[in-house]
Amino acid sequence: MTRVSEVTTLEPFRIRVKFTDGLEGVVDLAPMVGTGVFAPLRDLETFARVYVDPVTHTVAWPGDIDLCPDTMYRDIQAQQRAA
Repeated sequence: MTRVSEVTTLEPFRIRVKFTDGLEGVVDLAPMVGTGVFAPLRDLETFARVYVDPVTHTVAWPGDIDLCPDTMYRDIQAQQRAA
């Protein structure tokens, strides 16, 4: 199971994610921000409140908003292979 160990915000709507196995990369969330359950993240102050949920080890925000770590992991792996 892929677990997130660290997350930090970068420029608007991008985050740097580090996983427990050391894989690290940037995820651009701009395409999903403002849609569906991610609508509250349009507000930069809300977006900046990102954290690693201590129970699920996912990237999360207040209001029960979270992201699947497996998808982010695969995306970061693909980015690194393409580089």
